[in-house]
Amino acid sequence: MKLRGEITTTRINRRALLVHSSAVVLASAVAKTACAAEPPPSKLRALIEAHMTAYAALGRAVHEKAASSSYDRASRDEEGALLAICAYPAVSPDDSAAKARYLLEIEARGELDLPEHMQALLYSTIS
Repeated sequence: MKLRGEITTTRINRRALLVHSSAVVLASAVAKTACAAEPPPSKLRALIEAHMTAYAALGRAVHEKAASSSYDRASRDEEGALLAICAYPAVSPDDSAAKARYLLEIEARGELDLPEHMQALLYSTIS
């Protein structure tokens, strides 16, 4: 029984949010199949490449017998690069689709797991 003024909420997790929001983005991009083959715009592409570079450096730091400060720095750099992608305000359908595809790859590895990721992603949709 619902009391007066009580709000019913549903529990949604990050995976569900990304899947559902990317489904909308991808559905709108299907109409533009010719554009889907194009690479993401240069700013987003630069952010993705920066994250890939930072992620590779983090992988090397994990496998090297380096000092923990080297690992900490690589981890911070990778986290900052990923947050930059999350915060990027995708304005075109191609931008949105490219951002969603890349973040879904990251999420599939279980690495899109901080509250900061979700906060940056949500803020990017309203800016």
